[in-house]
Amino acid sequence: MAGRWRYDRQSGDWWWSPEMSALYGLTADGRRPCTEVLVAAEHPDDRPRTIDALSAAVTGAEGFCLQIRLLTDGGEVPVVFIGEPQLDDEGRVTAVEGLVVEAPRPAEDRVSALETEVAQLRTAMAGRAPIEQAKGVLMLLTGCGEQVAFDLLAHISSHTHRKVREVAVDLVASASGQRPLPAEVRAILRDACPPGSGGH
Repeated sequence: MAGRWRYDRQSGDWWWSPEMSALYGLTADGRRPCTEVLVAAEHPDDRPRTIDALSAAVTGAEGFCLQIRLLTDGGEVPVVFIGEPQLDDEGRVTAVEGLVVEAPRPAEDRVSALETEVAQLRTAMAGRAPIEQAKGVLMLLTGCGEQVAFDLLAHISSHTHRKVREVAVDLVASASGQRPLPAEVRAILRDACPPGSGGH
């Protein structure tokens, strides 16, 4: 089982996916996600590392990947706890989000596979930020909704034979005045939002 979570630094609020709540035993007792619940569910020996990692992520923008043990009615459950800081345009941490992945109990023979999976998950999470930003740029340019904006990103990616994330980075860089859009991307966007449609 894998659960997703997000901590908003400004509000101090946590969001947990249903899978995350199930891992931490929140589905039955009605408690809300919070730092205290997160830490209390762990083995006492693992709690200081979790607190230190969260603190470093919020104050120092440091990602983390910890192997910890959750305490459940059925005993200890080994999990991998992953966190990635989310930054604003000025490099300040606005939130930390991540995953908790249940590890197989006979972990010795699957350590390599699990490490690969964790690395892939972290890479995927790191790639989300420019894609979300690029969707916002396209929504402003075309007046479209979020799904249409992503479809347009995928369309550009397909026609330029480049990864969606690379296209997204170019769009965000162009919108912030860092560099002009590649001509082929500009041509596709011109078709999508011709002059007079509200976008340029």
